Amino acid sequence: MAEVLTPGAATLAQLERIWREGLAARLDPAARPAVEAAAKRIKAAAEGEAAVYGVNTGFGKLASVKIAAKDAAQLQRNLILSHCCGVGAPLERETTRLMMALKLLSLGRGASGVRWEVVALIEGLLDKGVTPVVPAQGSVGASGDLAPLAHMAATLMGEGEAEFQGERLPSAEALGRAGLKPVVLGPKEGLALINGTQFSTALALVGLFEAARAAANSLTTCALSTDAVMGSTAPLHPEIHSLRGHKGQIAAAEILRGLMEGSVIRESHREDDKRVQDPYCIRCQPQVVGAALDLLAFAGRTLEIEANAVTDNPLVLGDSIVSGGNFHAEPVAFAADQIALAMAEIGAISQRRIALMVDPTLSFDLPPFLTAHPGLNSGFMIAEVTSAALMSENKHLANPCSTDSTPTSANQEDHVSMAAHGARRLGRMAENLQAILGIEALCAAQGVEFRAPLATSPKLQAVIDALRAEIPHLEEDRFMAGDLAKASALVKQGALLQAAGLKGWTPWA
Repeated sequence: MAEVLTPGAATLAQLERIWREGLAARLDPAARPAVEAAAKRIKAAAEGEAAVYGVNTGFGKLASVKIAAKDAAQLQRNLILSHCCGVGAPLERETTRLMMALKLLSLGRGASGVRWEVVALIEGLLDKGVTPVVPAQGSVGASGDLAPLAHMAATLMGEGEAEFQGERLPSAEALGRAGLKPVVLGPKEGLALINGTQFSTALALVGLFEAARAAANSLTTCALSTDAVMGSTAPLHPEIHSLRGHKGQIAAAEILRGLMEGSVIRESHREDDKRVQDPYCIRCQPQVVGAALDLLAFAGRTLEIEANAVTDNPLVLGDSIVSGGNFHAEPVAFAADQIALAMAEIGAISQRRIALMVDPTLSFDLPPFLTAHPGLNSGFMIAEVTSAALMSENKHLANPCSTDSTPTSANQEDHVSMAAHGARRLGRMAENLQAILGIEALCAAQGVEFRAPLATSPKLQAVIDALRAEIPHLEEDRFMAGDLAKASALVKQGALLQAAGLKGWTPWA
């Protein structure tokens, strides 16, 4: 099945489906006339006498070197091969495919000057499951994501490596097995393929999708934790949040109220509770995670615009070919930093709830470290320490990357965005956050079970049931690394959200 993309109008929901479900992607055929018209304009420029950057000149600092028309194809081939300088582990297959879909959207706007043949080959790779091997390091997010996109472009030429049917092969062999033929790049086509922000944007989008799912999970785990420590729902009163007016905060409080509706535990201490207020990690969840939701929604809008943008150079603007700077990925870098901040804070407040639940002086009479026989057993003592380590690592990783810059390319590219670096770190942060939330889910479920015979709400009991289908109640100490891994996977996969009726919810829906 292929997702049909309309250049300029693709949505975050479409892009998430491509990434999560491994869908192929193709452009709406209505885009073809504009693509072919721009290619015709580039062809005429390549055959003309006037110097046009990237069409019949060198690149970057070498832009003043004129290239003969007979060498146009060699110029583009040399460009791709010389820019294949990526290092490090390959980008994940799903993210590479999303990057290719984003490149389709950019080329489909009809301002890049590539032939439809190039578009069709990218569509063919996605359809047949040929995925270029793209090293994840080497871009500074300035003159486009040059090195990683060059590795993608190399596969279109039959160079480099690609993955096909689980094997890593020379690209020419992978194309041949899939029944596809490499393309000989024409004027500007190599430049159009590697100028652009699609690598950074794909990584930032993946971070966004993971952060949004984690935020929804955090509302679920917070509701469980609130019942575990017999916390109050008074701070969820809708008027409190409408008086402040932030959309994310209002939504977070509404979701928490819905999750806790019908909890017998909550009703049991509504009267004569000696405590006046809960700690902030319980009481201020709507304010903290609500602010994160608003930040994610803002970043999502930025990335949706960028996904539909033309970000190569020069651009075909009617009868003119004009050089600009759309390849500079500053908007993506800012969005990645915003997503990082949101993930760090979601994890920070979740970790404080874990600490609350394992501490008998704060947990309202839960047993120390959530074990029935403390002393002989350590229970969740070190699981909480692990969550603290992950929280601290994410706080470090949340430091902004967009404020870093270094001049490159003989000072021609003298200010760079570091968007690729900023977006790439989101994957590591997401893994840390999923583990923190998994630990909170385990602690909260354990705490709720200690409140028996009092019962939690039907929705939260369904969440506990989904957790217990994979991980049993902790009766006595056991090897816990496997439990933490399973809990993290349930968070990542959305299984707990499915049980809570929240799967698919996003702050931008």
